[in-house]
Amino acid sequence: MEIRVRTAIGIDLGGTRIKGVLIDTNTGTVLHQLITPTGDGKSGHWKRAVAETIWALNQQAAEPVQGIGLSAPGLPTPDNTAIACMPGRLQGLEGFDWSAYLGQPVRVLNDAHAALMAEARFGALKGVQHGLMLTLGTGVGGGLLLNGHLYQGFFQMAGHLGHVTVNADSVHPDITSMPGSLEDAIGNVTVGRRSFGRYTNTHELLDGYRRGEPLATQVWLTSIRHLAVSMASLANAFSPEIMVLGGGIMQADRDLLDPLQTFFDLFEWRPAGKATTIRRAYYEEWAGAIGAAAFLND
Repeated sequence: MEIRVRTAIGIDLGGTRIKGVLIDTNTGTVLHQLITPTGDGKSGHWKRAVAETIWALNQQAAEPVQGIGLSAPGLPTPDNTAIACMPGRLQGLEGFDWSAYLGQPVRVLNDAHAALMAEARFGALKGVQHGLMLTLGTGVGGGLLLNGHLYQGFFQMAGHLGHVTVNADSVHPDITSMPGSLEDAIGNVTVGRRSFGRYTNTHELLDGYRRGEPLATQVWLTSIRHLAVSMASLANAFSPEIMVLGGGIMQADRDLLDPLQTFFDLFEWRPAGKATTIRRAYYEEWAGAIGAAAFLND
């Protein structure tokens, strides 16, 4: 008989904050949550901060905690015991054995994959067999739910959906060397270049669009058209039932979703009237921590 973890701790390790939850993984009920500063970037600081967060959450548990899940940036090892590859951030994270450090088993996964797991178990993808998620923020992340399970792929690289291309002729490679990627087309990091320096971030661009400024309107709708083309392409590749959108750009609400649906309706292949549903993410700030705990039962 399959044994399922019930009371669990989920940790989301970020560059500035550690978010932790104590959760009932059968129902998704968050029993307690806690935010701890990551520290000044030195590995000793954030490692201790994670341990202290877990200790504090354990004190809130009415019954023994049965598992710990941890989400972090980077690519995990094939057995999900550590982050195998994360250059440039959180020095000391690569190869760090969390189970040995904490003295109990820990499952580790990519932070975007954790966000997908939160939606798959308790949110916008609950009960769905085939789905995908895009997180639209500074860059564009993502994850794939295939046959009801997170698909990590070879070297755990699957789901980097922001690095599909919408313009192969672009001279602007993204961080993976992909020219004209979706991340390049809609990510906050490229707003300045896309708007000829007029706007510095997505918030300013959206404000300009809402005021009817011609340049903002052109840049905003072009980025959404590129998003729709990418989503239609991903629908062809993976045939999901539902696509979930999360991240800071979702604050645009109908100013994003209405034109996106218009463009998506133009580009999606719909044999026999089949159409993919677009939903906004249920979880935002706490998705990584909740998804890390949910991953214990995947």
